Amino acid sequence: MKTRDYTIKGMTCNGCRTGVEQKLAGVAGVSQAIVSLENEQATLTMDDEVTLDHLKSALPEKYHISLKKQSKAESETQEKSTGVFASNETATQEAGESKLQQLKPLFLIFLFITGAAVLLHFKDGLWDQAMLDFMGLFYVVFSFFKFLDIKGFKTSFAMYDPLAGAVPGYGYVYPFIELALGLMFLMRLQIAIALVLTIVILGITTVGVTRSLLSKKEIQCACLGTALKLPMTEATFIENAIMIIMAIIMLTNLL
Repeated sequence: MKTRDYTIKGMTCNGCRTGVEQKLAGVAGVSQAIVSLENEQATLTMDDEVTLDHLKSALPEKYHISLKKQSKAESETQEKSTGVFASNETATQEAGESKLQQLKPLFLIFLFITGAAVLLHFKDGLWDQAMLDFMGLFYVVFSFFKFLDIKGFKTSFAMYDPLAGAVPGYGYVYPFIELALGLMFLMRLQIAIALVLTIVILGITTVGVTRSLLSKKEIQCACLGTALKLPMTEATFIENAIMIIMAIIMLTNLL
């Protein structure tokens, strides 16, 4: 495994960043691509040697990619035995720590939503109603982050959601669907329909998440839009699975 940093010029928004990341991740020999809009940088993990010309050909002409120049200190940190790349063990450890740090916002949001749903029904003990409130708050909060950059979300979402990839307009509509479902749960409107839609919509997304995890290609999860950069991990699968299981339980109780 080899890791190299490249400078990317021409990106102007999160949509650009997501598109560049997707293009680079699709290059043969590249197992992981992480692109930073702020730093104008791409960090590529490669199974095989990939030439700069090959990377250039994968990107639209508006983007310019070049090998990032490293300071002497940075070069010495990466060099080992061959004098080129850091050990796989160190890289894996750093990637794991970085991934946990990136997932921290997701864990905190789940904790706060769960706490709010429990506190709302702490005295009356109506835990089935707490589940509905949890699902409603989940949709409202998660849709909020998607509304911050719908265009960027649409691009990221299409990278793994089968329906968003097949129907371009679906990515634009999805945040509105989430918001509508959230309000339906919170206002107790057409709960059965909302539960069925939850199972179908999140079921489709879960299929795409599973494919991404099995392919071992690390891409950005769009569950919190593009405002927070989250890696696609097992946590994303668990997030969807919890909502689907809750929806099935509640739907069974209604029938």
